Amino acid sequence: MLETSTPSPSATEVLDAPGAPVIVFDRVQLAFDEKVVLQDISFTLIKGHTKIILGASGSGKSTILKIVTGLLRADGGVVWVNGARVDKLSERDLMAVRGDLGMIFQEGALFDSLTVRENVGYKLYEESDMPIDDVDRRVEEVLGFIGLAEHIDKMPSELSGGQRRRVAIARAMAFKPKIMLYDEATTGLDPITATTVDDEIIKLRDLENVSSIVVTHQLRDAFYVAQHMAVRGADGRVEVVPASPDKEREAEFIMLKDGLICFEGDADALRTSTDPYLRTFLS
Repeated sequence: MLETSTPSPSATEVLDAPGAPVIVFDRVQLAFDEKVVLQDISFTLIKGHTKIILGASGSGKSTILKIVTGLLRADGGVVWVNGARVDKLSERDLMAVRGDLGMIFQEGALFDSLTVRENVGYKLYEESDMPIDDVDRRVEEVLGFIGLAEHIDKMPSELSGGQRRRVAIARAMAFKPKIMLYDEATTGLDPITATTVDDEIIKLRDLENVSSIVVTHQLRDAFYVAQHMAVRGADGRVEVVPASPDKEREAEFIMLKDGLICFEGDADALRTSTDPYLRTFLS
């Protein structure tokens, strides 16, 4: 009697499984001429989790994001993003990987001549065959998610700095990426406004199961994102509340120094570290 075997899971099933890695850096190195930026960087981002990358100016924080997106190619090592080895892909094949990445730049990078509606729906209008009515509904949905639905027909110049950053997040999430990359998303904002941006990062992670890499030198925002979570009540209202211990452990910090990772761990481990460099950075 022949035994029946269980079919092996597909790549999509593996990547969608809880605990699956969505980004893997394995001994990644990069230098510009004589300047070594990344010496030997290895880390793994798990689906639905957050990596918060800290480090002094010029330590390679934003460089890591550019390698993830394929805008820079590492000199050595291996980089996997959603099951694709991006350090070996052609520019054409990279476009498919980038379709699952949402990128938030420091200044928001909105189109000044387009309305909020047109900014948020830009990629869907220009790069998809989605019917216009469906795009409009998706734009309204994501603006409602971030609490800016009433600003849909305004120009970017009519918005505050924090509102522009949140519109940038809405634009990035409009096409439902699985991974969000934040490059100094709260820099230049006052603490209260920065918290509204942090809340959107948390909501996307916890309610949409989006994996995140947050690059920042703003310690207050870094710890806020790591130590809070979003919950939806029975009435449908969303609140951002202090994270449970298990949820807090899903956000890990990476500290870069001299092209290497000098610390990787959760908020509690970072806060209680006795390493002299970390103590100086945190103070």
